[in-house]
Amino acid sequence: MSDIGSRRQDDSDLIRRVRAAARQEQFLEVVSAEEARARFEKHIELKPLDSERVTLAEALNRILAHDVVAATDAPPFDRANVDGFALRAADTIGASDMAPKILTLNAEVIACGDSPTIEVMPGTGTTIATGGVVPRGADAVVMIEQTELIAEGAPRIELRRAATPGQFISYAGSDIARGETLLRKGVRIGSREIGMLAASGLAHVDVVRRPRVAVISTGDELVPPGESLKPAGIYDSNGAIIAAAVVEAGGEAVPFGAVPDDKAALDKAVREALASCDMVVLSAGTSKGAGDLSHAVVAGLGAPGILVHGVALKPGKPLCLGVVGTTPFAVLPGFPTSAIFTFHAFVAPVIRALAGLPPEAAQTIEARVPVRIASELGRKEFVLVSLVEGDDGPVAFPTGKGSGAVTSFSQADGFIEIDALAGALDADTHVRVTLIGAGAAAPDVTIMGSHDVALDVVVGALAERGFSARTLAVGSLGGVAAATRGQCDIAPVHLIDPRSGDYNKHLVTPDLSLVPGWKRMQGIVYRAGDKRFDGRSAAEAIKAALVDAGILMVNRNAGAGTRVLIDRLLGGAKPPGYANQPKSHNAVAAAIAQGRADWGVAIEPVAKMYGLGFVPVAPEHYDFLVVESRKARPAVQAFLAALRDETTRARIRAIGMEPAA
Repeated sequence: MSDIGSRRQDDSDLIRRVRAAARQEQFLEVVSAEEARARFEKHIELKPLDSERVTLAEALNRILAHDVVAATDAPPFDRANVDGFALRAADTIGASDMAPKILTLNAEVIACGDSPTIEVMPGTGTTIATGGVVPRGADAVVMIEQTELIAEGAPRIELRRAATPGQFISYAGSDIARGETLLRKGVRIGSREIGMLAASGLAHVDVVRRPRVAVISTGDELVPPGESLKPAGIYDSNGAIIAAAVVEAGGEAVPFGAVPDDKAALDKAVREALASCDMVVLSAGTSKGAGDLSHAVVAGLGAPGILVHGVALKPGKPLCLGVVGTTPFAVLPGFPTSAIFTFHAFVAPVIRALAGLPPEAAQTIEARVPVRIASELGRKEFVLVSLVEGDDGPVAFPTGKGSGAVTSFSQADGFIEIDALAGALDADTHVRVTLIGAGAAAPDVTIMGSHDVALDVVVGALAERGFSARTLAVGSLGGVAAATRGQCDIAPVHLIDPRSGDYNKHLVTPDLSLVPGWKRMQGIVYRAGDKRFDGRSAAEAIKAALVDAGILMVNRNAGAGTRVLIDRLLGGAKPPGYANQPKSHNAVAAAIAQGRADWGVAIEPVAKMYGLGFVPVAPEHYDFLVVESRKARPAVQAFLAALRDETTRARIRAIGMEPAA
C-alpha cells in the first residue's frame, strides 16, 4: 500500500474510532433509580443462600442458618458461685454475732472438676470452690469471709450469719436449659453467641454461605498496584475498593484481576466468573470505548440478560445491571466514586440479602450547606460532603473532588441528594446528610484554607499528641471566609496585601489572630532544559511567555493565594492556558511534567518532587488564622505547640520550607 493509501486508511480508522466514541452512550435507556432497582430485583431470588458447617473459630460475624436448640443444660449441675462452704440452710437459722452456729466440716474439699462423694448431713458443711458441684444434702453456700475456722479439735467453722436456701448457687439449666432455643436463625454471630454455643458443647455450627462475588476490572490503562505505571496508565484501585466493599457487605470477594479491552479475553473471564460465583461485578474501563465492550460481552451471555443500562443518577449514569440464568451481574462505571456509589445503591443490598443480612439502615443528620451547588436537571445527584461543626450546628461542605477521585469517598463523612427536578441547591439550605460507614466522628480541630505539604507534617505531629484533625483545602480566601463564619478553628493562608506587600497581616481582625507558620519559595516551574526559561530571571521568563503564542501556561484556581501572585505577575494579561485552573501545586507540576502545559507558578519543593526547572519569584509567608473564641481549645493549643516544636520544625525544613522565627 502506498504512503497516501496508508494515511487514508489511518484517517479512516481514526474517524471510525471517533464516531464510535461519540456513539458510546447512545444505547443508554436512562431510567430512574427506583425503576432500575425494581427491574434488577424482580429477576433475583433475594433470600439467604444455602448453609455450610463451620467451626466456632470460623463462625464469628457469620449468619446463623438454623435455630440452635440446646442439647445440654448450662450449668450442667448445681454450681457454687463463691469460695466457701456448702451446707444446709436450716442449720444456720438464728446465727448471729451473739449466738454463732458451729458446723463440723466433712473430710472433703470440692474443687472445680471434682465430683462430691460425701453427703452433707445436718450440722455439717463441705469446703467448696467457686464453680464446684454442690454436694448432695446441701442447699446453700456461705462465703468463707463470713465464717471463722475453729482451730482446736476436729475441723469446724463458726457461722455468725444465717443463710437462705439457694444462696450463692446456680442451679442446673439456670443459664441454658436443655431443649431451649438457644439462638434463632438469622442472628449475626458475635463473641457472646460464640460463648453460648461453646457452653452448649457445640464445636460446629451451620451458617449461611457467603455469596461468592467475582470482581473484574476492565481497561487497557489499568496497572496492578505494586507495578510501575506505564504512560497514560493508572493503578487498578477499583478492583481493590470493590473487593473490600464486597467483604463489608457480607460477601466473599473473588478477584479476577484487570482484563484488557479485548472482547475474547473479557468474554472468557466473565463466563468463568458466572460459572464459579454467585454474582459478578465488573468495573468498566474508559479506553477504546470499553463501556461499549463490557455491554457487548454481557449482552450475549444468556437470558434474561441486560435489564438496565443507564440510570438517572449523578454519579453513576452508565450503570448496567442484568441477570444470566439466576446469577446477577453489574457493570459499574469506571470512575471510583461512581463505582462505589452505584455498588452501595444496587449491588450491596443484593449481597446482604444473599448473605442473610438485613437491609442496612441509613443514618442521617441535618446540616447546612453553606455554598450553592449546581446540579443537572433530570438526574438525581449525590454530592459527597465533609462535616464540620458550625456555630448553628453541623455544616456540610462539598468535597469537590469529582467522581474520578479515589479519595473522595474515604475523606467524606456522608452525602446529600439533590432531586432530579432541581437545577441547583441554594446556599445555606438545610439538608439531610446520609452518613457513610459508622458515621462521622467529629474531629478535634477543623482546618480550612490553603493546603501545603508541610501542613501534613504539623497534622502528623498533632496526631502523635492524640488529636484528630480535619483538613479541607478550600484556598486561602475560602479559609478566611470559613474562619470569619466560625466554620473552622484554623485557616492556613498566604495572601499578599496589594497595598503594603505584606503577607496575611491585613487579614487580622478582633476575632481572628495570626500565627506565623513558615516561608516557602514561589516560582515559575517548567520542564528542565526548556531553553525558553533556562537561565532567565522571573521577569524575563514572564516576558518570554507573554510574547510567544506557542507557550502554554497552567494557572491556579480563583481564591488561591498563588493565583493572586500570578495575576500580579501577568499585570492583567491572559496568555494561552490562563483558563486552565487546577487547585493545587501538584496539579500544576503534573501538567507541565506531562507536556500538557509549558509553565506555571508553584512552590519549590513541588517543582523538585516532579523534576522540573524552577525560577524563583518571591518568598511567601504561609501562616495560620486562628479563631480567637476557639484558641483555648486543647486541640488548637496542641496544634500551636506542634508548630513550635523543634522536631516538627526540623521536618518542615527537610522538605524545603523555612519555619518562622
